[in-house]
Amino acid sequence: MDQRTVAVVGLGLMGTAMAERLLAAGYRVLLHNRTRSKAEPLLARGAHWSDDPLANCRRVVISLYTTDTVREVLSCWSGDLRAGQIVIDTTTGDPEQTSRLGDWFAERGVHYLDAPISGSSEQTRRGEATALVGGSAEAFAQCRDLFDCLVQRAFYAGACGSGAKMKLVANLVLGLNRLALAEGLVFASAIGLDPAAAFEVLRGTVAYSRTMDTKGRKMLDRDFAPQARLAQHLKDVRLILEAAGQAGLPLPLSTTHRQLLERAVGLGYGDADNSAVIQALVTEWEQNDTKPSC
Repeated sequence: MDQRTVAVVGLGLMGTAMAERLLAAGYRVLLHNRTRSKAEPLLARGAHWSDDPLANCRRVVISLYTTDTVREVLSCWSGDLRAGQIVIDTTTGDPEQTSRLGDWFAERGVHYLDAPISGSSEQTRRGEATALVGGSAEAFAQCRDLFDCLVQRAFYAGACGSGAKMKLVANLVLGLNRLALAEGLVFASAIGLDPAAAFEVLRGTVAYSRTMDTKGRKMLDRDFAPQARLAQHLKDVRLILEAAGQAGLPLPLSTTHRQLLERAVGLGYGDADNSAVIQALVTEWEQNDTKPSC
């Protein structure tokens, strides 16, 4: 099969961004999505639709919501799997289910790389994201060209399932950075500071993090156009807490984070950008009979 032909299955925010990068790099890109309408802008840019992408590509990039969804979708095409094919799954999934899925592929002679992306769809579109990859080191080496196209850095994390584990670790830290920034901005407003001015000060202190560059202005401007959906991060935090529970480890900060994300979803921000977590804090403040200006 042609090495320059790559299938992309799943055209959410991340899948679309990756397809755009592959097209820009000159790959022949075959697309599949539950609803074809999401593919239309990419088809107009030169991509091709495929009802059966596994039958036509040696390398397939998947970006779906959960590991269960990945298995359900690919089971429909299991008869088209061929020995030597490589499936690159960028879904942030459950590590144990991901490992079992790797075994399922191995039984069919297919290499499975769990390669979740650390970074938003916009960071991926700009080539600034990172891939955390588990699976066969040989298959990882065979896909070096794809990772060089899709992300700024790709780290090999170990055996199948290791990429999923590392993504949960990264998302724990990233999510809490985002929540800390939201709480800091609300706190600044509560004690009488201009939150926008406080934000600029924070960027010049040791409190700085890259989260300020990607989410700070969105929080201040209440610009919640999605780069990474809040409900998706809630799904990830639940996976984090489940994995920690299996290890016997309490995670008090992540437990609070989950509660605030659930509150934001209840307020209608599930499909908004994950920076909308600030609304959960502001709403709690409003309910305490105060009037935030943040």
